[in-house]
Amino acid sequence: MAVLTVLAPVAGRVLGLEEVPDPVFSAELVGPGLALDPTPEPASEVISPIGGTILKLHPHAFVVQHDDGRAILVHLGIDTVELGGAGFTVHTSEGSVVTPGQVVVSWDPAAVASGGRSPVCPVVGLEAGPGALTGIARPGDTVSAGEPLLSWA
Repeated sequence: MAVLTVLAPVAGRVLGLEEVPDPVFSAELVGPGLALDPTPEPASEVISPIGGTILKLHPHAFVVQHDDGRAILVHLGIDTVELGGAGFTVHTSEGSVVTPGQVVVSWDPAAVASGGRSPVCPVVGLEAGPGALTGIARPGDTVSAGEPLLSWA
């Protein structure tokens, strides 16, 4: 299977998953990856980290699956499901085929933070084995949306 490059879905500072304030992500129960502390820009665009099909799409989270079966979860903030979609604009639909870098959702990370929730965005390889994902960016780095974040071998 070819190496899959996973792009940063948002601009921000790279964090290790252990820094995510949610035990499901910090313990890698969903899978390995990295997280991003997003740049607090209103109407910030969230892009697809890989090309593939949108398997699941909620205003606060989405899963895109590559043609080879590997899938990436992008979760926009922690406890943002409680917002019921408020503050998020969805630009595609489940079952849509997307290209790397295509806008999937827009949101306002600063509004999420001002509401008392963490805007941190885990980017996780679903059902990835230990060591399958390697960080291209490192915790502490600052990346722009669309820059390489992870490598999935």
